[in-house]
Amino acid sequence: MFNMKNFISVVALLVMVVMSVGMVSAEDITVQGSSTVLPIAQKAAEVYMENNSDVNISVRGGGSGNGIAALIDGATDIADASRFIKFEEVENAVANGIYPVPHRVAMDGIAVVINPANKLEELSLEDIKKIYTGKITNWSELGGFDEEIVIVSRDSSSGTFGVFNDVANDGVIDGNSIRLTPTALTQSSNGDIAGTVAETKGAIGYVGLGYLSSDLKAVKVNGVIPTNETVANGQFPFARPLYMFTDGWPQGETKKFINFILSSEGQKIAGEVGYVPLH
Repeated sequence: MFNMKNFISVVALLVMVVMSVGMVSAEDITVQGSSTVLPIAQKAAEVYMENNSDVNISVRGGGSGNGIAALIDGATDIADASRFIKFEEVENAVANGIYPVPHRVAMDGIAVVINPANKLEELSLEDIKKIYTGKITNWSELGGFDEEIVIVSRDSSSGTFGVFNDVANDGVIDGNSIRLTPTALTQSSNGDIAGTVAETKGAIGYVGLGYLSSDLKAVKVNGVIPTNETVANGQFPFARPLYMFTDGWPQGETKKFINFILSSEGQKIAGEVGYVPLH
């Protein structure tokens, strides 16, 4: 005999089973690391999830060093990095059973930025070295206004810091080894540097191309303005590739997501958020 109460119970049970199966089949991808790569990863994740409703992608920043450390610890599927992995990081990874594989996802330039109130339009690489090592402390020494230079830098876990420091502070000045001045204000992200420079009349900092806005003035470096073209052709001195690292060759949805970023649609996204596409 048909029993409506039993029928409803069975239907409710089936609905719960279907929902639980759907929840189990959904795949989670975690992405962590460079704040420079962050805009690419975030936008790509949004578009990818729109087209793949069964995939959940969690994206956060924290710096290249922190992203690579998370990969080494097995705490993330993808580590974003604005620099290449260091030898000691590879050693630590292998010791932990992790085998990092790099995937270049875009190119970027590190723009040297000042407050728009500053009338200077250009700095030489030597000027930048002397500013960041504390040998030049006032803008008037460079033909600007009489204002103390407020030096803003990324912290040492940042890939952007590593690349900038390698280029700007390589070699010696006046026979002395070059080191970042201890008076520099350190910030944990590109966004923090952009905000500090925009709000501080005498400030100088550096950010990825994707963080340029009307609130900042990007200066020429050795006569070259930072643009997609000057980064792509190698004219701009602060240029570097951007990476995503995985543990071994990626599989499943992680592989599909990275392939999406490397596709024409993904590279279009990289260009739209302010970086230089690979093709």
